[in-house]
Amino acid sequence: MRLSLAISNAISDWTASMTKAEVKGKTNLWFLSTELFVHITMDYENKFFITTPIFYVNASPHIGHLYSAVLADCQSRYKQLRGFQTKFSTGTDEHGLKIQQAAEAASEDPLFISCTDYIRTTEQRHHLSVEHFWSVLKDKGLIYKGTYEGWYSIPDESFLIASQVGDAVDSSGENVKISLESGHKVEWMKEENYMFRLSVFRPQLLDWLKGNPNAVRPERFHQAVVQWLQEDLPDLSVSRQKSRLQWGIPVPGDPEQTIYVWLDALVNYLTVAGYPENYQQWWSVARHVIGKDILKFHAIYWPAFLLGAGLPLPQTIHVHSHWTVSGKKMSKSLGNVVDPLERSSVYTTDGMRYFLLRQGVPDSDCDYTDDKVIKLLNAELADALGGLLNRCTAPALNPAQVYPVFCPTSFPVECTKQSRAVAEDYQMLDAVRNLSTTVEQYYEDMHVYKALEAVSACVRQTNGFVQRHAPWKLNRQDTEERHWQDTIIHVSLECLRIYGTLLQPVIPQISNKLLSKLGMKQSERSWKALNFLPRFHGMDCPFEGRALGADNVVLFNRLERQNKYTKMKIIVQIEIK
Repeated sequence: MRLSLAISNAISDWTASMTKAEVKGKTNLWFLSTELFVHITMDYENKFFITTPIFYVNASPHIGHLYSAVLADCQSRYKQLRGFQTKFSTGTDEHGLKIQQAAEAASEDPLFISCTDYIRTTEQRHHLSVEHFWSVLKDKGLIYKGTYEGWYSIPDESFLIASQVGDAVDSSGENVKISLESGHKVEWMKEENYMFRLSVFRPQLLDWLKGNPNAVRPERFHQAVVQWLQEDLPDLSVSRQKSRLQWGIPVPGDPEQTIYVWLDALVNYLTVAGYPENYQQWWSVARHVIGKDILKFHAIYWPAFLLGAGLPLPQTIHVHSHWTVSGKKMSKSLGNVVDPLERSSVYTTDGMRYFLLRQGVPDSDCDYTDDKVIKLLNAELADALGGLLNRCTAPALNPAQVYPVFCPTSFPVECTKQSRAVAEDYQMLDAVRNLSTTVEQYYEDMHVYKALEAVSACVRQTNGFVQRHAPWKLNRQDTEERHWQDTIIHVSLECLRIYGTLLQPVIPQISNKLLSKLGMKQSERSWKALNFLPRFHGMDCPFEGRALGADNVVLFNRLERQNKYTKMKIIVQIEIK
């Protein structure tokens, strides 16, 4: 099929400013034509761009907000381990009625988020980006002035159709209209403003979704967007009268109108990429992480805006479900909003990261309770992982405090009646040897909880290996038993090295302590260094005889529940003497 002139020109415009060095790797781009969608492949070597929504700063963050950031942060750290050049953006939306009504903004980082770009919508670079984007849409005839009226939710910052509005009684006993989805109060609004011709993009959006199964993930959310597009898609109001909304970016050429906060906010992704100049290399590898409550904005409005501007669409929109508390939706009125700042001071930042990523399932809502946090972190971080490290580096079993020597005769390649190793030990080696491939696939699919399930299962197997052979019962004065004891410790430390490396995207501080205790250099902590147990396969091990880290290490202190509040208390001090 020949490209239409419009598509040829669009691709030419897109690639005109690129150098040959920029056109590497493999990246899928979708361009819009009046006749068809064109799917082309362009190359970008080792670049990865991931974003979170920009968060409103008119209230303290809750774990639902921070879950998006932790997911994106995990992906960014994982790609760095794989050798990618990464860009990870998050930020705050400081425009809109919500901000105008807020008394004070609050934005902190409780969960060790390592973004490379923190964007604020009040920045000058963002103003320039939004103004340019608006002008492109306007020049293409996609924005026109009209009158819009309907039910409007200030907290949700969106107009609602009649089927999305219901009746309720407020705290004063007054009958009010509310959003059926969010429960927020709505008011009838009629005003003259600018409209975006959203309706014309319905066929193209459907083509994009049907031709690109990874456009929105997981699958249930992809299908939800397709279902929405079966209905009418009315044109979208993209401005507000300045008298209603003074905080925001004025419409170019019409200072009495303010650009709609969601168009303004969505363009932040382009701003971070470098739009309107020198943005192609990052925008072509863009991925978004969002909560399901803003799916329509990101999977319908945003792609339509981009198509209208002649820009490629994001590679993937990763969607996650919500967090409930003890089975109930988080609500100020119920007093059950979980503050991640408070909880991370109790459970540590890595503890909260681990819980959210271990328990968070993108497809369905996840439930939070303090008891669940305590039980999980005690079992998997303090006892299983911390206990394993403690056993293998304790002076009683490792008096020289080095990475001991592996003895091939004690643990031969094949299990025999004469070998000290048993069938379960070989099964453990197979599981750990394949673990990096398994975890890699789960990280790539954004199924972090499955990756952590796999690691946790292997940690249990390794603890079983140590418990089964009880190296503390062996006599180091006997040469054969000393060799077997050293081999048990060597194998266990190799397992710990693999676990510590794979867990870096999830619990970076704990992983750093673990790998430092094992004496691993920074260059030995990448994905390329995941060569498990080379001595078992007859190769040299660069770690044998190397001194362990000198510091006493407590990977994670055990937790207990005290009365109404959860507090950290050291019940079992896992410390290396």
